[in-house]
Amino acid sequence: MSSDMNSGKKSDMNSNTKSSMSPGLISDKSNASNPNNVIRVIGAKNKNLRSVSLDIPKKRITVFTGVSGSGKSALVFDTIAAESQRQMNETYSSFIRHRLPGYGEPDVESIEHLSAAILINQKRIGGNARSTVGTATDIHALLRLLFSRIGQPFVGHSDVFSFNNPQGMCPRCEGLGKVNVIRIDRLIDKEKSLNEGAIRFPTFRPGDFRWKRYTVTGLFDNDRKLKDYSPEEWDLLLYQSGFKPPNPTPEWPPTSYYEGVIPRIERSFLSKDSRDAQLYREAINDVAPRSVCPECQGGRLNQETLSCKINGYSIADCSRMPADELIAFLRRIRESEAAPIASACITRLEQLKLVGIGYLSMDRETATLSGGESQRIKMVRQLGSSLTDLTYIFDEPSTGLHPHDVHNMNKLLLQLRDKGNTLLIVEHDPDVIRLADHIVDMGPGSGVAGGTIVYEGDYEGLLESGTLTGKHLQQRARLKEQVREPSGWLTISNAALHNLRDVTVRIPTGVLTVVTGVAGSGKSTLINHVLPQCYPETVIVDQDAIHASNRSNIATYTGIFDPIRKLCRC
Repeated sequence: MSSDMNSGKKSDMNSNTKSSMSPGLISDKSNASNPNNVIRVIGAKNKNLRSVSLDIPKKRITVFTGVSGSGKSALVFDTIAAESQRQMNETYSSFIRHRLPGYGEPDVESIEHLSAAILINQKRIGGNARSTVGTATDIHALLRLLFSRIGQPFVGHSDVFSFNNPQGMCPRCEGLGKVNVIRIDRLIDKEKSLNEGAIRFPTFRPGDFRWKRYTVTGLFDNDRKLKDYSPEEWDLLLYQSGFKPPNPTPEWPPTSYYEGVIPRIERSFLSKDSRDAQLYREAINDVAPRSVCPECQGGRLNQETLSCKINGYSIADCSRMPADELIAFLRRIRESEAAPIASACITRLEQLKLVGIGYLSMDRETATLSGGESQRIKMVRQLGSSLTDLTYIFDEPSTGLHPHDVHNMNKLLLQLRDKGNTLLIVEHDPDVIRLADHIVDMGPGSGVAGGTIVYEGDYEGLLESGTLTGKHLQQRARLKEQVREPSGWLTISNAALHNLRDVTVRIPTGVLTVVTGVAGSGKSTLINHVLPQCYPETVIVDQDAIHASNRSNIATYTGIFDPIRKLCRC
């Protein structure tokens, strides 16, 4: 409803525009008569919005459509979501507010009857190496409780099964499942002497202070190639520590003790208390890449905790399982005292499958998830909440989903609505648009040509509205009658990374190739990881956020500003 709210006049922007309520909402007399049953936005002017006013029905699914740049995000995220978050933050003390994300007051005359909003966008969950799919969905907490109840032998309560707890974590990797393992072949160039820079690591190069800790000991021939060292000299250079050299040069600090290259690097750069680790991160990754912890084999827990098993499986074994396998494992549990826990865990896992991410294992680090996977994890987390009367705001939840998975995701959206919540969804997918109780189409174009509401109503009305969205939904795709001939081929042979099973494929060059398949089928692994390994000249254009400073903008990032500056100087 983009008209004057007081006069109740209908917008004449488009002669095909229908009522602002879908048929189901019109028949709901409580919604029609009670203004508290709508979120009322009056005079929104953020970005390209042109004083937009509308009523959004509560406890319904409203989908916002329109071409990119038409004003959907400006209305939903920068206006409604921002104002809800801002007002929620105002309820806290100033001490807490200063530690929360800041939200400026949006450019809008008023927003009435606004409920608390939860934003489920495609921003990656991120987190550190201790945050996993299991911890983010609380499935790992349920597994911990399960093993503490019926796991044999009994090793302790649920806290012992947490890799973030000192009582349970592996002492070698400290609960991370991975450690930096120094590769001698990368660290040492045996074809060189100490004076020639045989130790290939910053601050160990000739002239650096750590290099002098070996050349002034009197223990080595500094001009001798390391390949000619005896086994005793190798052991002395790399590993021995804790003694004073018997015949050092005058440059040796008299109170210092000798320390081999390996323990010095581990102490100075690989320990958790290291101050230099971040400074030399690239060099560390080169000579000491992350590898699976040899003590816990990636299980993150100590050996006593890993010895506790259910039907032959430890909690680390369960965490490595994708949803299907873990569900099958849980259904084989017969102990009555574990039935409620197993049932709750299965429910969460089934929800992961419904949104198309059942292929994820519980030990998958959240920092490695894509934007779409992160959004669906957030969705599953909200389904377990008992809160109602909330406003859930989604940013294109169908992105990255196979059509089959979109259908399943729609079921979860309906579940959220039927719990008594309001859903606002920015979307382009016809299957999600068709799900809506109410549709708001923004346009008519993008940028300065957008910023107005061109249609409000139901799906059938949108098809007849004459808007760009309505016209697009009525179009039927046609296959190309002629296709280009490839100019060559890129061959990938026997790819076996992640879930790829000895895949061999030829990709044509000089043409557009689309790689399809359900989520988790291996598309990204094949194209984003294996292809660049085989062909390093590959340029990857993905959905990662642009990492730049606050001074960066579109003109500077794309290089457009360079010729502009030259023109200004002329």
